Amino acid sequence: MKKTMIWLTLSCAAICVNLQAQDQSIINAMVQEATTNSQLEILGQELMDGIGPRLVGTPQMKNAHDWAVNTYEKWDISARNEAYGTWRGWERGITHIDMISPRVQSLQGTQLAWNPSTSKKGVTAEVVVLPTVKDSLEFASWLPSVKGKIVMISKLEPTGRPDYNWEEFATESSFEKMKQEREDANKAWNENMRNTGYSSRNIHEALENAGAVGLISSYWSRGFGVNKIFSARTKKIPTVDLELEDYGMVYRLAKRGEKPVLNITAQSKELGEQPTFNTIAEIKGTEKPDEYVILSAHFDSWDGGTGATDNGTGTLVMMEAMRILKKMYPNPKRTILVGHWGSEEQGLNGSRAFVEDHPEIVNKVQAVFNQDNGTGRVINISGQGFLHAYEYLGRWLNEVPKEVTQHIETNFPGTPGGGGSDYASFVAAGAPAFSLSSLSWSYWNYTWHTNRDTYDKIVFDDLRNNVILTAILTYMASEDPETTSRERSVLPISSRTGKQMTWPSQRSPNRKGGM
Repeated sequence: MKKTMIWLTLSCAAICVNLQAQDQSIINAMVQEATTNSQLEILGQELMDGIGPRLVGTPQMKNAHDWAVNTYEKWDISARNEAYGTWRGWERGITHIDMISPRVQSLQGTQLAWNPSTSKKGVTAEVVVLPTVKDSLEFASWLPSVKGKIVMISKLEPTGRPDYNWEEFATESSFEKMKQEREDANKAWNENMRNTGYSSRNIHEALENAGAVGLISSYWSRGFGVNKIFSARTKKIPTVDLELEDYGMVYRLAKRGEKPVLNITAQSKELGEQPTFNTIAEIKGTEKPDEYVILSAHFDSWDGGTGATDNGTGTLVMMEAMRILKKMYPNPKRTILVGHWGSEEQGLNGSRAFVEDHPEIVNKVQAVFNQDNGTGRVINISGQGFLHAYEYLGRWLNEVPKEVTQHIETNFPGTPGGGGSDYASFVAAGAPAFSLSSLSWSYWNYTWHTNRDTYDKIVFDDLRNNVILTAILTYMASEDPETTSRERSVLPISSRTGKQMTWPSQRSPNRKGGM
């Protein structure tokens, strides 16, 4: 009996050593593939340069879904576009903004998304700024004067230099003076907006109803040459966003009584109600095919730039990780899915729909790994409030090369937040989903929803780090003999509402959307 026990012990030890060697061999192969045969640059060019911005409801968004399916099929990975609702169809055309008086100059700007089209000749009119008023009655008496005019609806920035530029070159007193002027200007602008009886969210309605023929906005990100690009809310007249420098010039001319005249040609097409999709790709599991590891990234973007860091980079990481997994780990223990979600920017619509439509998958999720915020290497992983995430995520991370994990801070059990990106849809349904949060690379000032979110802002060395991290975490989660625990501290809190989140038990009756 004693000899038998010793033999069994030695046999188990040998099996464990062999399994560890097998694990290490696969991990080494994945690292080698990610390092020496990366497809990230090619995929990035095809998606960002070739297809461009992926605004929900546009032909470009559908082109992106079809491109992803075709790309996966080239890698022998099963993929499909899964419809879940509809959205307002719209397609951007050519935008020209030209000042024709008091001198001629072409201006830098763009038509806002879902904006009404002008004729081919465009709209030519004098530009006016919002007046300083003491109350809504005074504003109401001014409103008729906008008939036939183009109105500037954003504040004038006192400086076009970012703070870091002031910190480097200005005297301390000069910097403090500028900050005070900016604070005073912001207070005065906000107070005057309240005096009009409107807000920045609805003043366009009053101006359009009063006969304005166009609106101009400008939302500076406090970075050189960078504007935040939002959607338009007008029904029949064009709204364009002018870059800071040109907006300030035209504003000052109008304020001084120079009566600048602009021509705005902003062509676009209304396409009616269009179907919306998620792209789902799958590597079928062999031992536990009804349990799932899910890679997650939203596919849609805003359209000021080409959506490179929001969220082209997350998309590239998940696609490249799937390619490597299929090549080096073609027969996973659990099924590996990737979700390229539509309409995240409008409220996590795509991932929410998937969670509602597929409870059989969500209830058997081993782990979800989501990447969204920017091009940097991953530096933070939270346990998302799952009490035992430390145990299994810790084991999985231990197999990732130290040159990757040395940058990462973990937070366990973490805060069960639920509003940042598509992982929240799964967390709210009780599935262990985790955000792979990345280094900023000036994301909030320079690329998030801006006109500068383009291919050249991608840091491919950091993306390769993230691919290695994602592929190995997915491999370890798939191979883990244990099923992950779903025990949580409290229900997740929505960052959008501040309230605890629960998930509807039935499919939402209406999935129609639009602007």
